[in-house]
Amino acid sequence: MRRDTMERSPSPEQRTSRKTAKKAAASGWIGSALEYYDWFLYGTAAALVFPGIFFPEGHPAIALIASLGTYAVGYVARPIGAVVLGHWGDKRGRKNLLFLCMMMMGASVFAIGVLPTYGQIGILAPILLVLLRLVQGFAVAGELSGASAMITEHAPFGRRGYYASFSLHGTQGGQILAAGAFLPLTAILSDEAFQAWGWRIPFLLSVVIMVAGYVIRRRVEETPVFLDKNAQQETAKAPILEVLRKSGLDVVRAVCMTLVNVIGVTVSVFGAAYATQSGYGIGMSESVYLWIPVVANLVALAVIPWFGDLSDRFGRRPLMIVGSLGAGLLSYAYLFAVSQNNVPLAVIFAILTWGVLYQVWNATFASFFQELFPARTRVTGFAISQNIGLAITAFLPSIFTLVAPPGSSHVPLTVGTLCFGITIIGALAAWSARETHRVPVDELGKRDGEPVSREELARIRAETR
Repeated sequence: MRRDTMERSPSPEQRTSRKTAKKAAASGWIGSALEYYDWFLYGTAAALVFPGIFFPEGHPAIALIASLGTYAVGYVARPIGAVVLGHWGDKRGRKNLLFLCMMMMGASVFAIGVLPTYGQIGILAPILLVLLRLVQGFAVAGELSGASAMITEHAPFGRRGYYASFSLHGTQGGQILAAGAFLPLTAILSDEAFQAWGWRIPFLLSVVIMVAGYVIRRRVEETPVFLDKNAQQETAKAPILEVLRKSGLDVVRAVCMTLVNVIGVTVSVFGAAYATQSGYGIGMSESVYLWIPVVANLVALAVIPWFGDLSDRFGRRPLMIVGSLGAGLLSYAYLFAVSQNNVPLAVIFAILTWGVLYQVWNATFASFFQELFPARTRVTGFAISQNIGLAITAFLPSIFTLVAPPGSSHVPLTVGTLCFGITIIGALAAWSARETHRVPVDELGKRDGEPVSREELARIRAETR
């Protein structure tokens, strides 16, 4: 018994590998939390605060539309950022990319926190706001692709899905922080104080997260995969051209799989409008839809690492397919519950659809996308695929509203069918891709990469726990 235990104890190299993987996971978590705290913080402020302080008075409806338009501008910059920052990450390294993204995002958010209002500098205020939002969109386009590449390439074989899931764990944590940032301030401060200066506090606090992220990321070494490729002069001269030429089909697959983000759009964006806007006649309280993202993301924090671990055991494709189709099917039930003005049932189905089944997909896609592309173009392939897919998804609420406008009698059926159809596209894209969870890191991105046996994978997983 003692001999077996000694033989199975981790070697010093394995202990070092696990320690490095944990550092990389922590770096990915806090970076993603910062980026998405800042990203979603802007969305909340664009609806609650910006119309009255950055745009001319006298036309509140126009000011609201313009303010929300500055939010959408960030999505325009994301595909551009994906190309530029993906190139940077594949040429200069994952660590350099993550520092660059974090500094750009942190600086732009802090600048918004000290930005003069329309009453102080006139039309220059909204112009500067738009420019800073463009910087945000540019920066966030490289964060998740760089963070998940850093984690995946540092993770022990057989545990890549589990560790890579922490980059998504950070995005959900950032959304919770952003959703809750304004709640204590609105409770403590008067309306006048909040509008005058209180709204700036959450933006200025991003400096604290940025400093913490810098300290953690400074301690994480560049990945051996990138260093080996760089030493062998195997970095691509033009990653965007190479990824399109050699991995074009995988880019298309990844874009289609990214469309499964329609679930979040259906639940939190269109679902909120359907439930609360007077034209649809449902009449639910807006406060319900302020809390749904918080509760759903709290559930997501609990399940994401577990689903990431399951993808290491059973493969990426099964979880991508089950998560896509399961969440898509459940969207019918969620929309039906909203149509019946059944608040408890709507909340339950929102949590099950977005907080659980969608997270089966969400916890898996980061490692899967990284594994589809070779190391020399990995960050670029991930970045352009994800951000093109997200740019398409950003237009879906408008499309849903066009096909199911206020006054429609079959909103759950119409929108539910569109949502389910899009998740079918994502599931088919996952089914058509090759399985990657049992392929060693040096063979990733190769069509002829030989996977290890299930028995060997189980043994390696036991040794690296």
